[in-house]
Amino acid sequence: MTALHRRSLLAGFVALTATPLVRPAFAQSTAPSGPFRLDPLPYAANKNEPHIDAQTMEIHHDRHHAAYVNNLNNAVKDHAELSKKPLEEILANLNSVPDNIRTAVRNNGGGHANHTMFWEVMGGAGGEPTGELKAAIDRDLGGYAKLVDDFNAAGGRVFGSGWVFVTVDKSGKLGLVSKPNQDTPLMDGQRVLLGNDVWEHAYYLKYQNRRPDYLKAWWNVVNWPKVAERYAAAKAGTLTI
Repeated sequence: MTALHRRSLLAGFVALTATPLVRPAFAQSTAPSGPFRLDPLPYAANKNEPHIDAQTMEIHHDRHHAAYVNNLNNAVKDHAELSKKPLEEILANLNSVPDNIRTAVRNNGGGHANHTMFWEVMGGAGGEPTGELKAAIDRDLGGYAKLVDDFNAAGGRVFGSGWVFVTVDKSGKLGLVSKPNQDTPLMDGQRVLLGNDVWEHAYYLKYQNRRPDYLKAWWNVVNWPKVAERYAAAKAGTLTI
Protein backbone atom coordinates (compact mmCIF):
# COMPACT_ATOMS: atom_id res chain seq x y z
CA MET A 1 0.00 0.00 0.00
CA THR A 2 1.46 3.40 -0.94
CA ALA A 3 2.00 6.10 1.66
CA LEU A 4 -0.44 8.31 -0.26
CA HIS A 5 -3.13 5.62 -0.15
CA ARG A 6 -2.58 5.05 3.58
CA ARG A 7 -2.88 8.79 4.25
CA SER A 8 -6.12 8.95 2.23
CA LEU A 9 -7.68 6.06 4.16
CA LEU A 10 -6.62 7.57 7.47
CA ALA A 11 -8.07 10.95 6.55
CA GLY A 12 -11.36 9.32 5.55
CA PHE A 13 -11.56 7.40 8.81
CA VAL A 14 -10.90 10.51 10.88
CA ALA A 15 -13.57 12.42 8.98
CA LEU A 16 -16.07 9.61 9.52
CA THR A 17 -15.45 9.30 13.25
CA ALA A 18 -15.57 13.07 13.66
CA THR A 19 -19.01 13.30 12.07
CA PRO A 20 -21.63 13.77 14.81
CA LEU A 21 -24.56 11.40 15.00
CA VAL A 22 -27.66 13.20 13.79
CA ARG A 23 -31.10 12.21 15.07
CA PRO A 24 -33.58 11.62 12.26
CA ALA A 25 -36.01 14.40 11.50
CA PHE A 26 -39.48 13.10 12.30
CA ALA A 27 -42.78 14.08 10.74
CA GLN A 28 -43.33 16.76 13.38
CA SER A 29 -40.89 19.09 11.61
CA THR A 30 -42.49 18.65 8.20
CA ALA A 31 -46.17 18.97 9.12
CA PRO A 32 -47.93 21.23 6.61
CA SER A 33 -49.44 24.50 7.65
CA GLY A 34 -53.06 24.31 8.64
CA PRO A 35 -55.53 25.01 11.41
CA PHE A 36 -54.42 22.01 13.50
CA ARG A 37 -50.95 21.73 14.99
CA LEU A 38 -48.81 19.25 16.83
CA ASP A 39 -47.68 20.68 20.14
CA PRO A 40 -44.41 19.41 21.62
CA LEU A 41 -44.52 16.82 24.36
CA PRO A 42 -45.07 18.65 27.66
CA TYR A 43 -42.07 16.83 29.17
CA ALA A 44 -38.91 15.02 28.07
CA ALA A 45 -39.43 11.80 26.11
CA ASN A 46 -37.76 9.80 28.88
CA LYS A 47 -40.05 11.21 31.58
CA ASN A 48 -42.14 8.03 31.71
CA GLU A 49 -39.18 5.64 31.99
CA PRO A 50 -38.98 2.80 32.86
CA HIS A 51 -42.69 2.16 32.33
CA ILE A 52 -42.83 3.68 28.82
CA ASP A 53 -39.50 3.94 27.06
CA ALA A 54 -38.26 7.15 25.46
CA GLN A 55 -38.03 5.65 21.97
CA THR A 56 -41.69 4.65 22.06
CA MET A 57 -42.65 8.14 23.22
CA GLU A 58 -40.63 9.77 20.43
CA ILE A 59 -41.99 7.53 17.67
CA HIS A 60 -45.53 7.71 19.02
CA HIS A 61 -45.58 11.50 19.24
CA ASP A 62 -43.26 12.58 16.42
CA ARG A 63 -44.45 10.07 13.82
CA HIS A 64 -47.86 8.66 14.67
CA HIS A 65 -49.45 11.76 16.19
CA ALA A 66 -47.79 13.97 13.59
CA ALA A 67 -49.33 11.84 10.84
CA TYR A 68 -52.82 12.39 12.27
CA VAL A 69 -52.25 16.15 12.27
CA ASN A 70 -50.84 16.03 8.75
CA ASN A 71 -53.79 14.04 7.43
CA LEU A 72 -56.37 16.13 9.26
CA ASN A 73 -54.97 19.37 7.84
CA ASN A 74 -54.94 17.86 4.38
CA ALA A 75 -58.54 16.69 4.74
CA VAL A 76 -59.89 20.14 5.67
CA LYS A 77 -57.66 22.31 3.50
CA ASP A 78 -60.43 22.93 0.94
CA HIS A 79 -63.16 23.42 3.57
CA ALA A 80 -62.57 26.83 5.08
CA GLU A 81 -65.65 26.91 7.30
CA LEU A 82 -64.94 23.48 8.73
CA SER A 83 -61.30 24.32 9.42
CA LYS A 84 -62.36 27.28 11.59
CA LYS A 85 -64.34 25.12 14.02
CA PRO A 86 -62.90 23.70 17.26
CA LEU A 87 -61.93 20.05 16.92
CA GLU A 88 -64.32 18.90 19.64
CA GLU A 89 -67.21 20.55 17.77
CA ILE A 90 -66.22 18.88 14.51
CA LEU A 91 -66.01 15.46 16.15
CA ALA A 92 -69.35 15.90 17.92
CA ASN A 93 -71.01 16.67 14.56
CA LEU A 94 -69.40 14.23 12.14
CA ASN A 95 -72.64 13.88 10.18
CA SER A 96 -72.24 17.49 9.08
CA VAL A 97 -68.75 16.84 7.69
CA PRO A 98 -68.76 16.39 3.87
CA ASP A 99 -69.03 12.76 2.85
CA ASN A 100 -65.79 12.73 0.88
CA ILE A 101 -63.65 13.66 3.91
CA ARG A 102 -65.75 12.33 6.80
CA THR A 103 -63.76 9.13 7.31
CA ALA A 104 -60.46 11.02 7.18
CA VAL A 105 -61.73 13.58 9.69
CA ARG A 106 -63.11 10.85 11.96
CA ASN A 107 -59.89 8.84 12.01
CA ASN A 108 -57.37 11.66 12.04
CA GLY A 109 -59.36 14.17 14.06
CA GLY A 110 -60.06 11.47 16.61
CA GLY A 111 -56.39 10.51 16.63
CA HIS A 112 -55.33 14.13 17.16
CA ALA A 113 -57.79 14.66 20.02
CA ASN A 114 -57.01 11.36 21.71
CA HIS A 115 -53.27 11.84 21.62
CA THR A 116 -53.41 15.45 22.76
CA MET A 117 -55.27 14.27 25.85
CA PHE A 118 -52.95 11.26 26.24
CA TRP A 119 -49.72 13.26 26.53
CA GLU A 120 -51.36 15.64 28.98
CA VAL A 121 -52.46 13.02 31.51
CA MET A 122 -49.06 11.28 31.62
CA GLY A 123 -45.65 12.41 32.82
CA GLY A 124 -46.68 12.06 36.44
CA ALA A 125 -45.70 9.96 39.43
CA GLY A 126 -48.73 7.70 39.55
CA GLY A 127 -50.04 7.01 43.01
CA GLU A 128 -53.69 7.73 43.71
CA PRO A 129 -55.99 10.73 43.15
CA THR A 130 -56.97 12.96 46.01
CA GLY A 131 -59.64 15.47 46.95
CA GLU A 132 -62.76 16.01 44.86
CA LEU A 133 -61.49 13.75 42.08
CA LYS A 134 -60.97 10.86 44.51
CA ALA A 135 -64.47 11.39 45.87
CA ALA A 136 -65.93 11.22 42.35
CA ILE A 137 -64.00 8.01 41.59
CA ASP A 138 -65.21 6.49 44.85
CA ARG A 139 -68.79 7.51 44.11
CA ASP A 140 -69.08 6.61 40.42
CA LEU A 141 -66.43 3.96 39.77
CA GLY A 142 -66.20 2.08 43.05
CA GLY A 143 -62.88 3.50 44.21
CA TYR A 144 -59.39 3.67 42.77
CA ALA A 145 -58.57 -0.04 42.97
CA LYS A 146 -61.79 -1.00 41.20
CA LEU A 147 -61.25 1.69 38.58
CA VAL A 148 -57.81 0.28 37.78
CA ASP A 149 -59.16 -3.29 37.56
CA ASP A 150 -62.15 -2.36 35.41
CA PHE A 151 -60.15 0.02 33.20
CA ASN A 152 -57.42 -2.55 32.56
CA ALA A 153 -59.99 -5.26 31.84
CA ALA A 154 -61.76 -2.97 29.36
CA GLY A 155 -58.45 -2.16 27.69
CA GLY A 156 -57.60 -5.83 27.45
CA ARG A 157 -60.91 -6.60 25.77
CA VAL A 158 -60.40 -4.09 22.95
CA PHE A 159 -60.08 -6.20 19.83
CA GLY A 160 -57.27 -5.00 17.62
CA SER A 161 -56.64 -1.28 18.14
CA GLY A 162 -58.46 1.28 20.25
CA TRP A 163 -58.69 3.18 23.50
CA VAL A 164 -60.17 2.96 26.98
CA PHE A 165 -61.46 6.16 28.60
CA VAL A 166 -62.89 7.62 31.76
CA THR A 167 -65.55 10.12 30.72
CA VAL A 168 -66.82 13.09 32.73
CA ASP A 169 -69.89 15.31 32.37
CA LYS A 170 -70.60 18.85 33.61
CA SER A 171 -72.05 17.53 36.85
CA GLY A 172 -68.78 15.71 37.52
CA LYS A 173 -70.23 12.24 36.97
CA LEU A 174 -67.69 9.72 35.69
CA GLY A 175 -68.07 6.75 33.36
CA LEU A 176 -65.91 4.07 31.77
CA VAL A 177 -65.97 3.30 28.04
CA SER A 178 -63.76 1.73 25.37
CA LYS A 179 -63.66 2.75 21.72
CA PRO A 180 -62.24 1.15 18.57
CA ASN A 181 -59.58 2.66 16.33
CA GLN A 182 -59.31 6.44 16.95
CA ASP A 183 -62.92 6.94 17.95
CA THR A 184 -63.42 9.13 21.00
CA PRO A 185 -66.26 9.93 23.44
CA LEU A 186 -66.15 13.43 21.94
CA MET A 187 -68.06 11.91 19.01
CA ASP A 188 -70.91 11.22 21.43
CA GLY A 189 -70.86 14.73 22.85
CA GLN A 190 -69.02 13.57 25.98
CA ARG A 191 -65.80 14.79 27.56
CA VAL A 192 -62.73 12.73 28.41
CA LEU A 193 -61.14 12.81 31.85
CA LEU A 194 -58.31 10.47 30.94
CA GLY A 195 -57.64 7.61 28.56
CA ASN A 196 -55.07 5.04 27.55
CA ASP A 197 -53.99 4.09 24.03
CA VAL A 198 -54.04 0.33 23.39
CA TRP A 199 -52.83 0.46 19.81
CA GLU A 200 -49.72 -1.73 19.56
CA HIS A 201 -47.54 1.24 18.62
CA ALA A 202 -48.11 2.58 22.15
CA TYR A 203 -46.35 -0.33 23.83
CA TYR A 204 -44.91 -2.92 21.45
CA LEU A 205 -41.21 -1.96 21.63
CA LYS A 206 -41.13 -2.64 25.38
CA TYR A 207 -44.02 -5.02 26.02
CA GLN A 208 -44.41 -6.82 22.67
CA ASN A 209 -47.80 -8.60 22.84
CA ARG A 210 -48.14 -8.22 26.62
CA ARG A 211 -50.85 -5.58 26.61
CA PRO A 212 -51.98 -6.41 30.18
CA ASP A 213 -48.46 -5.64 31.46
CA TYR A 214 -48.51 -2.30 29.67
CA LEU A 215 -51.96 -1.43 31.03
CA LYS A 216 -50.81 -2.22 34.56
CA ALA A 217 -47.57 -0.23 34.22
CA TRP A 218 -49.31 2.81 32.71
CA TRP A 219 -50.83 3.82 36.05
CA ASN A 220 -47.32 4.57 37.31
CA VAL A 221 -47.06 7.56 34.96
CA VAL A 222 -50.54 9.07 35.37
CA ASN A 223 -50.35 12.75 36.31
CA TRP A 224 -53.15 12.97 38.86
CA PRO A 225 -52.79 16.73 39.49
CA LYS A 226 -53.30 17.31 35.74
CA VAL A 227 -56.26 14.91 35.70
CA ALA A 228 -57.74 16.86 38.63
CA GLU A 229 -57.39 20.04 36.56
CA ARG A 230 -59.28 18.35 33.73
CA TYR A 231 -61.99 17.31 36.18
CA ALA A 232 -62.40 20.89 37.44
CA ALA A 233 -62.47 22.19 33.85
CA ALA A 234 -65.18 19.67 32.94
CA LYS A 235 -67.36 20.87 35.81
CA ALA A 236 -66.73 24.48 34.78
CA GLY A 237 -67.68 23.69 31.17
CA THR A 238 -64.24 24.65 29.84
CA LEU A 239 -62.75 21.21 29.09
CA THR A 240 -62.35 20.75 25.33
CA ILE A 241 -60.31 17.74 24.22
